[in-house]
Amino acid sequence: MSEQLQDGKSVEERATPRRAVVVGGGPAAHRFVEAMHARGLDGWHVTVLAEEVHTPYDRVALSKALTETEIDLSLGDAAMWAHPAITLATGSRAVEIDPAGRTVTTTTQDGCTSSHPYDELVLATGSNAARLPIPGAEAGHVYRTLDDVRALNREVALLKQRLGRRVRAAVMGGGLLGLEAAAGLIALGADSTVINGAGWLMNTQLDEGAGQALGRLVAAKGMAATAGVFPSSIETDDAGHVTGVLMADGAVVGADLVVTAIGVRPRDELARGADGGAAHGFTLGPRGGVEINDACATAVPGVWAVGEVASFGGMCLGLVAPANTMAEIVADRLHGGDATFPGFDTATKLKLSGVDVASFGDAFARTEDSLEVVYADPARGVYQKIVTSADAKTLLGGIFVGDAEPYTSLRPLLGRALPAGPGAFLSAAGGGDAPAVELPDDAVLCSCNNVSAGTIRDAVNGCGSCEGAEPVRDLPDLKACTRAGTQCGSCVPLLKKLMEGELTKSGIAVSKALCEHFAMSRAELFEAVSALELRSFVDILARFGVDETARAGRGCDICKPTVASILASQHSEYVLDAGRGTLQDTNDRALANMQKDGSYSVVPRIPGGEITPDKLAVIAAVAQEFGLYTKITGGQRIDLFGARLEQLPHIWKILIDAGMESGQAYGKSLRTVKSCVGSTWCRFGVQDSVAMAIQLELRYRGLRSPHKLKLGVSGCARECAEARGKDVGVIATADGWNLYVGGNGGATPAHAQLLAKDLDDATLISYIDRYLMYYIRTADRLQRTARWQEELGPSTGSGGSGGLAHVMDVVVNDSLGIAADLEAAMALHVENYEDEWAATLADPERLKRFRSFINAPEAADVEMAFVPERGQVRPATASEKAKGPVLIASHIPVRGADPRQN
Repeated sequence: MSEQLQDGKSVEERATPRRAVVVGGGPAAHRFVEAMHARGLDGWHVTVLAEEVHTPYDRVALSKALTETEIDLSLGDAAMWAHPAITLATGSRAVEIDPAGRTVTTTTQDGCTSSHPYDELVLATGSNAARLPIPGAEAGHVYRTLDDVRALNREVALLKQRLGRRVRAAVMGGGLLGLEAAAGLIALGADSTVINGAGWLMNTQLDEGAGQALGRLVAAKGMAATAGVFPSSIETDDAGHVTGVLMADGAVVGADLVVTAIGVRPRDELARGADGGAAHGFTLGPRGGVEINDACATAVPGVWAVGEVASFGGMCLGLVAPANTMAEIVADRLHGGDATFPGFDTATKLKLSGVDVASFGDAFARTEDSLEVVYADPARGVYQKIVTSADAKTLLGGIFVGDAEPYTSLRPLLGRALPAGPGAFLSAAGGGDAPAVELPDDAVLCSCNNVSAGTIRDAVNGCGSCEGAEPVRDLPDLKACTRAGTQCGSCVPLLKKLMEGELTKSGIAVSKALCEHFAMSRAELFEAVSALELRSFVDILARFGVDETARAGRGCDICKPTVASILASQHSEYVLDAGRGTLQDTNDRALANMQKDGSYSVVPRIPGGEITPDKLAVIAAVAQEFGLYTKITGGQRIDLFGARLEQLPHIWKILIDAGMESGQAYGKSLRTVKSCVGSTWCRFGVQDSVAMAIQLELRYRGLRSPHKLKLGVSGCARECAEARGKDVGVIATADGWNLYVGGNGGATPAHAQLLAKDLDDATLISYIDRYLMYYIRTADRLQRTARWQEELGPSTGSGGSGGLAHVMDVVVNDSLGIAADLEAAMALHVENYEDEWAATLADPERLKRFRSFINAPEAADVEMAFVPERGQVRPATASEKAKGPVLIASHIPVRGADPRQN
């Protein structure tokens, strides 16, 4: 008889740990190992057999690796794999299971085979990318693994070099993965066309109205799409190079590269026999996959299945949340628990190049007698739908496209009573702020990791499960403690809001950290950088990074452009020098706005909308010489569309020689100062609005800020310049000028509010100086003046109630005693202003940025196709390119490498 220990295990059991073998090295496998590690590995040894050579990585973030080849997507803490009770075998493909002998056979790339005995086996084999059964399918790429996206990156670079023009990519599949692939290829400088056999994009998650809205939005981002027609074959030339995709209707989508992203198929081959049917006692799902019960156990004793290979209720889904839940359940069961799988959570959220999409619950209103409350604005590409029970009280689901703000607060209320009528949550309808939602403790806030609102409250209030049960005080610690927000990230805004609400209730100051690299808010960082006179991102990160890891890092998409804006606001230096170019977005790097076809627009400054006939003639000559489309903008300027990157210096040399300068339409800075004709000509005008508009535009040109700035000057109360729709609006009176502030257009428009009346010219300008500089110093990143003004706290001066009252105290009454500082900062900007394009043309090193290819200085990106329309040209659509013929931009001359010599 074996000797029993206090924990009930025999000496033999303690000496020989139970063996848990995991087949697969993806996120589900990683989560299972994490769950086992968290519960304790005493008496266990876990072996992970990963076919890929990489440690488990985050597939949700795979699109980042398409453009950032060196990015590390590894999941969790790498130290976990060094635990003596955990073995990670990468590059080991499982080829056979022997349930009777309880072994798994693996093979490596060099042909070595190994046998791995197990006591418990977890199948986490995931899925393969599906391919269409059409001729030429083998010539296409798939978008599934880290190696897949890195191969795509290399292929695009090679095709650019071989073809000497922009690469045309066709992505088959209009779902989440297909749209991400297409967006990533655009970021690499390719033209992308999405081919979707169904009638609209993301048809699995979105209804037709939402799909059509999404189609408009992605088209505006430069992504072409075809829907309703299936591809028939991938066409290649005699050399095997892809030339296009033949559609079922006979049309051809021209392509040099084809990516298939039509879905996934569970990798269930280990459970199948030679005839394709189930083997070894497994049961297969109707759509493939290994069937499991609610304990995640298969029909074979000792074998479990998690993630995409697991079929539950006849379904296999490639979503993070159910895979994590399954992994936790198996770990719980192996430790003696009785957890059960509740079913699939199909909520989806995608942010694609600034396009918000979300879908959750019964999005298609299939529940009997359900109601659909819909707001649709096709012109803006906005669609919002809330599905409720027949009495409009219980939330059943929803769809949001173009404006997904309500998703984060509504998603945890699925299946619960709404605190107000459903229409109150349709933010795009302009009905005001949605009612505050107090989430019950059992509401799931993070579906990926099944974290409830109560768990978040416990962590913040010091009653959580973290070591020592210390209360958390910032978002990184909260994420580390609860794992909420650590995967897809869609719950982070609500997570932050709930944490800050709990801290405020406890009387604790709320963290305003800019991002994971900086504990300061943007306003605090602005002042600190100014005080220490720092000039580079590296120095700022080294000085203010939250820890050694952050200080040694490269920053992120939040802090890099924020720091770039701060440096530009403080020093008015050339934005692409001294390493600042890598901090900027695409438009700032090119000093031009990129358009949907990959060309750029040129916008010379026309202060106040006033321009001489001679300058008009120069603009016309440039447009004719370079074949550009011309358009009068809403800001009273002339926009020239269709320029190639290498043409920009030549165009700007002509314009600058004629006395013009950059209108900086590409920057987060002053755009325009719109004006009416004013008292100079108009019989109703009471002040010279044109002269004032020109004075303001020349004063604030080049002023970098948290967001774009627009001003307007009207010469009388008739308001022809629409000044009250601007960040700063000036309206003439018989006694001077009325100053309005905080007006914005956009999705949530706001009228500017009156700040001061009947001002003379000097006072008006001093108040605007103060207002703009105070905004630049204190606003959050990407915050427009209207939202900034709304969120300002009460004044410390005359007891204002915040908002406009606070602005009035600071700007007019100088309640903070900083008016002189604000005016001095603006004077420094005016003194140091330099036109960015003039500075570029003066420096041969700066001009090197404007080459199509570094290794081919005079190469031109000639594959820009146009069609004539109303006497000009516009970009050809995908269908027009397929039908042909179209105008190709190759006839436009490319001048020498140094425009100053022409």
